[in-house]
Amino acid sequence: MSVHGPMPKSAWIYPALAVLLFVAVTAAGYSFAPSPAGLVFAAVLLVILFGTVFAAVHHAEVIAHEIGEPFGTLLLTLAVTIIEVALIETIMLGDKEVPALARDTVFAVVMIVCNGMVGVCIFIGGLRYREQDFQVSGANVYLSVLFILATITLILPNYTLTTPGPVYSAAQLVFVSVVTILLYAVFLYTQTIRHRDYFIRDTAGFESDAPPLPPRLLAASVGLLLLSLLAVVLLAKKFSAVVDVAIAVVNAPGAFAGVVVALLILLPEGVAAVTAARHNDLQKSINLALGSSLATIGLTVPAVAVVAYLLDKQLVLGLNGQEVVLLVLTFILSMLTFGTGRTNILFGLAHMVVFAIFVFMVFVP
Repeated sequence: MSVHGPMPKSAWIYPALAVLLFVAVTAAGYSFAPSPAGLVFAAVLLVILFGTVFAAVHHAEVIAHEIGEPFGTLLLTLAVTIIEVALIETIMLGDKEVPALARDTVFAVVMIVCNGMVGVCIFIGGLRYREQDFQVSGANVYLSVLFILATITLILPNYTLTTPGPVYSAAQLVFVSVVTILLYAVFLYTQTIRHRDYFIRDTAGFESDAPPLPPRLLAASVGLLLLSLLAVVLLAKKFSAVVDVAIAVVNAPGAFAGVVVALLILLPEGVAAVTAARHNDLQKSINLALGSSLATIGLTVPAVAVVAYLLDKQLVLGLNGQEVVLLVLTFILSMLTFGTGRTNILFGLAHMVVFAIFVFMVFVP
């Protein structure tokens, strides 16, 4: 969807349909079941939910264009994080206990973003432009924070002594959550104020010549963004029921739910990142990709930890040995890819191969 011109109908139709669907299902007291009617309901729910997520990202992009970079990318990331937290917490608090869902989703987001999304963007950009440039200083900031956050939330829980892994004790969880939020907050200060130039493409002609959006349309996008986020939160419970039944019917592994949630929330950002790479703006692709990884860990883990603590739910965070190997491989590959400031198709293909290994290992561990 373009951020200019008339507002596309889908940008307001899907949020409205989402609210109407929630009201209708709640009023009727409908419970999802694996039947022909249930399959129709699941299909309608997924279409409306995907459309609403895309609508939310569209309105975030409209607002982001008005406030400029890197604040625009930050707004997109925060909008997606709200959706992610809503889906994770709703499924975790459902009828079936899923203590590892936050871990599976965070790990899936990191793998999808740092290997799938980054790989596709670099590969497509390499095919079209041979090589693409980006700010090494900005990529290094992203990676340094990402490596720390991923390590203390996904690896360190396996090696603590207060409680047997892969969980933190209450005190450890509080400490890690506070440190995570603090580090992410300082990153945001670095990105938006202190070293803003690290995250902005420095080639000529980057700034858009498009006229500013009329105040009326900007206000409409703000309202519809809030409505879209509310609609996703309302439908999260219905979506969790569909996911639970689907996993049981196809006998999918537990980590599959995390992959589904991650794909749902990352699809709009992924489309935006790939589009930016096709337009020779790899810097924006990196901002979207790596920024969403940081927000997922920096905001989602503390938010889920608070809910787990208040409701006395166990929160499993530590990865197994196989997943740790993939995460460390992703770290090393990312350092090599973002170490020179220039990319080509081989870097993109390497990331895509690691992503393919991740997906295969979900189903054939």
